[in-house]
Amino acid sequence: MTEPQINPWSSTPTLDVEKTFAEFGIDPIAPVLPELPEVPYFMRRGIVVGQRDYLPIARAIRNHTPFHLLTGFMPSGHPHLGHLMLMREVVWHVQQGANGYVTIADREAYAVRGLSWEKCREYGKEYLSCLYALGFEGQTYFQSKNSRLKDLAFEAATKVNFSELTAIYGFTPETALAHADSVITQVADILYPQVEREPAPTLVPVGIDQDPHIRLTRGIAHKFRMFTVEEREDYVSVRSKNAPEAALDAVKKAFPHAKKYEGHVDIKGAACADVSTKVRDIERACGGYAFYTPSSTYHIFLPGLTGGKMSSSIPESLISFYEPEAAVRKKVMSALTGGRMTLEEQRRLGGEPEKCTLYLLNMFHMITDDAKLAELHRKCRSGEITCGQCKKETAERVVAFLKDFREKMDVAAETIEV
Repeated sequence: MTEPQINPWSSTPTLDVEKTFAEFGIDPIAPVLPELPEVPYFMRRGIVVGQRDYLPIARAIRNHTPFHLLTGFMPSGHPHLGHLMLMREVVWHVQQGANGYVTIADREAYAVRGLSWEKCREYGKEYLSCLYALGFEGQTYFQSKNSRLKDLAFEAATKVNFSELTAIYGFTPETALAHADSVITQVADILYPQVEREPAPTLVPVGIDQDPHIRLTRGIAHKFRMFTVEEREDYVSVRSKNAPEAALDAVKKAFPHAKKYEGHVDIKGAACADVSTKVRDIERACGGYAFYTPSSTYHIFLPGLTGGKMSSSIPESLISFYEPEAAVRKKVMSALTGGRMTLEEQRRLGGEPEKCTLYLLNMFHMITDDAKLAELHRKCRSGEITCGQCKKETAERVVAFLKDFREKMDVAAETIEV
């Protein structure tokens, strides 16, 4: 059996972004950006690069209509700078009007990483402290403590079989059932805001390696629907998937010019959007969920200081939020850069910022001003700045950022109960 290209639990994924997008049907985000009233820096700079159905989210932002946001963090270790981009994207969308939900995936950490529940709570609280320090406003929960979530997961499990999980995740007969259960719990996480509140477009911002969860959930959300609504040449067709006859009758009754047939209702003189809204109301009145298929965005990874992914399993690759100042400076000064072999070559040929872990650290987090980032890029390319000088300047930025951020985290931690 061929292993799936994307493994959500790998600590060192090597993904070809263009190939992954083409193979799994992820669209670039750039064509959708004109719909946004304001484009955040992480989209302008090509950090958030892909999307599935982001258009309804962009239009909800522009039109100030309801939408949800859900993402999660697996508490497998202390949070670090590699997690900061997702947190900032979450906070930005909440500031644009999203109903924010964040799950601490402790069931996943327990099943996949073998962490104790105590460690899950300890690390989970740190993640929440980071979010609140950035200004997050919304609901947060631990998977293991959310009974409504677990009920939804059980129901979602009726819509998928183990062969589908094998095809998506590469599961084998040796895969623990708890691992599979953690996947279904994440499906329930993604759908949860539409159960806790009203059905509405729901954004799930993730790293590219988490796309299997998005694909699985989109399929399950579709299976939950009682109807499909399709716009035809001069009418709208509402087709039953598993709707009770009373629901089909209610659709016919809701539209004066509707005609009911075996398994479907055709409606003339009505807008597809209006029909979709009414059909959702009817589904819910008949006991259905009427889920919107979730949308998603995908960000590239902040590389580790040693190259590859910044990961808790490679301590020298990352900077955690409570790293001692001396350790921070040492890691930055030892980081892999895009410099040349000799100073003479650096002056003559210039550096390669796109290959430099510190330039990317500045691009992701440490330099928020686009003009200043462009100037750093120019100096590196021209050889005007050496790697040693850049390392010292970057170390100062990181140390200053962490000092301020830790103070905010400490304040936030006092308000969190787990």
